[in-house]
Formats: sequence, C-alpha cells, structure tokens
Amino acid sequence: IPDAEYSTRDFERVVALRARTQAIARHLAGFMAETDRFAKTIVFCVDQEHALEMRQALAALNTDLVKDHPDYVCRVTSDEGDVGSAHRAKFQDVETQTPVILTTSQLLTTGVDAPTCKNVVLARVVGSMPEFKQIIGRGTRLRPDYGKLAFNIIDYTGTATRMFADPAFDGDPVREDEAVINADGDIVEEREIEEVAPDPDDFPEGPDIPDGPVELGDEGENGPRKFYVDGGEVAIVRHLVYELDSDGRQLACRQLTDYTGDKVRTLYPNASELRTDWLDPERRAEIVERLEEKGIDLDSLADAVGKPETDPFDLLCHLAYNAPLRTRRERADRLVREQDEFLDRFGPDAREVLDAVLEKYAEHGSAQFKLPDILEVPPFNEWGNVIEIAARFGGGKELRSAVTELQRLLYTA
Repeated sequence: IPDAEYSTRDFERVVALRARTQAIARHLAGFMAETDRFAKTIVFCVDQEHALEMRQALAALNTDLVKDHPDYVCRVTSDEGDVGSAHRAKFQDVETQTPVILTTSQLLTTGVDAPTCKNVVLARVVGSMPEFKQIIGRGTRLRPDYGKLAFNIIDYTGTATRMFADPAFDGDPVREDEAVINADGDIVEEREIEEVAPDPDDFPEGPDIPDGPVELGDEGENGPRKFYVDGGEVAIVRHLVYELDSDGRQLACRQLTDYTGDKVRTLYPNASELRTDWLDPERRAEIVERLEEKGIDLDSLADAVGKPETDPFDLLCHLAYNAPLRTRRERADRLVREQDEFLDRFGPDAREVLDAVLEKYAEHGSAQFKLPDILEVPPFNEWGNVIEIAARFGGGKELRSAVTELQRLLYTA
C-alpha cells in the first residue's frame, strides 16, 4: 500500500478496512439493541462491495433474529435486480416487520418512500448538499399511528455535522406533494411530485472503483486499485449526540448527562414530583418509556457515567437536580435499618421472601419487583410454587401488597 495519508473519504474506496466495517456494524447493532432492534434502518455504504460486507457483518451480529427472520438484513443494490426490488418493496410497506435493515450504496438515495424508517446511517462520505438532503429525506416522513415521531441520523463520517453547519442547508423538505383543487377550493386529488435524481456531477467522489480485489501490479482500465486491509483494530473512540433545534436548522452537541438532565426537568420540574410517579410501578414504566422515546436508555446511561450499580431513580435525580448518588445496595441497607417496624409485621417465612426480594433488587434493579415472574427463579422457586409462597403472607393479594409497600418505602428512604 503506498505510503500516504488516508482520510475518511478514502476508506472502502481506496483502502478497504475490514476492521472499520466490523466496528461500525458492532456500534450500530449495539445502538439498535438499546433502542429498537426492529426499527427500520437504511445503511448507506461506499459501493456495492461495501454494502455486501456491511450486510454480512450485521447479520453475524444479529444471528438470533436472522434465524427467525432470514431477511432481517438485506443488501439492495443494482446487483440484486428483482430480488432487491422485492426487499425494497417490503421495507417500504408499513405493515411488514422485515426486512429491518437495508444496506445500499446509491440505489436508495432517491425515489424511495419509507415512512417508518427510523434510522438513516451514513457509512460513507456524502459530498454534496443535494444528495445529503435526498438521503436524510428517507427518514423525514412521520407516521404517529405506527410510533414514528422522529428519526435518527447515525453518522460515522462527519457528513451530517458538516452539512447541517453549512449555511446552504435551509432545512426544506425534499419530498413535495401536489394538490389539485376545484373551483370551491376542495382538494380533489393529491399526488407526490416525483423526485429528480441529483446530477452525478454533484457527487465528487472520485473515479469508479471496480468490485473485488485488483492485482497489485495492474492499475486496470477503471481507475486506481483498491487495497484491502484484513488486520488492524478499529474502535469507536467518541460518541457525540447532536440535537436538532425546533426550526430544523441548527445542531447542538450535548453531553448525554446534560441532555438527560434537561429532558427529566422538562417532564418533572422537581425531584418530589418525579418521586411521586416513580413510586407507582405503572407510572414508572411510563417514565422509562418516555425517556426511551427521547433516546435515553437507563441501563446505557448508567454505564456511560460509570455507575451501573446506581438505582435509575437516583441517577436521574442526580443528573436533573444534583441530588446525591446512591447505589441500590445502599438503598436496600437503609430500608432494613430504618423500616424495621414494617419488616417486623411479617413472620419468619414471609420475611425470608422480602429479604430475598431486597437482595435481588440490590444486585439487579427494580425489575426484580415484578410479580409473579420473580417467584419462578432461585431462591424463590426452591420454596414452592407461587401459591405456596403467597401463603406465607396469607394469600396473593397480601403478597402483592407487601411487595408494593416495600417498593414505596425503598424509594421514600
């Protein structure tokens, strides 16, 4: 390989770094695992060969889903012909679940209406503003009835940051509808204006590169050779979250912790209001769901701040209201010390169950309060079935009441 400086634009075009493709695939698979593994996603790659390698990498990282859904991730390029067209049609259908991920190079930049597409992924540099608008236009359609209220641009090349910062970006949509009205002003016909493919001259991405390896001693007739690097190590070294303002014109880079604090304060102005709703398991689930809709996954957040043992409630209060951090173990121990009056109401057998619930919480979190699921795992299933365990409290209603009160006291402490 010639001794030269290779930039992002050269990757997969002049120098093919297999490790880079694998790193992108791992990060994307991780992102979807934290958000929605069935969120329809388009990955824009450098060329058809790169799209194939990306498809293979993503399939290998999602073998559990590919086993049940062979078309979970598909390549759609000109090489696929009618097969690719069929994959594209199913992807566009709002009623079909798969394919979920399409990898492509140029084929899906224009003329594809995918209203439920939630992730637009840039694995190649986009050189022109018209093409960039066409690409992100794949995700701008909203379908509230299918839970599509926003979409993500996941950029591994710096293209989106550069384009949104460009004064030439005016935020106008690339999809336009035309309405025909009658003399009374009533709409009698609506149709989408066909998108015009951008001029190829708008995409200064260098000469075409032939698919597959090229002999090192032969420049070939189609341009410079493409070098393949199988070794080396590539890793994601920085993850930035940009938020587009309400006008759709400016990006603001936010630390995940600051972003989370702002969103929590938007939902709850103070910690006491958050605590009130957090004590209710159903409301707590709603809070978690609303945060996930804003791109905040509590498990990932705890890992990001280096506090995986912290209770999510304490973490949110710390980020939003600067409250002190407590681990789950500290909360559990404090309840045992300060709520002996509550615990002494139960006999030894029932107290054994509550102590085990607290231990499960300290180790794994508030999901351990879910009844009757928790009673089907050790050590609870060693004490009998659900009915037998409930009998220690005087019945199922009393058991559920005791665990609910335990949760309330845990978060009151």
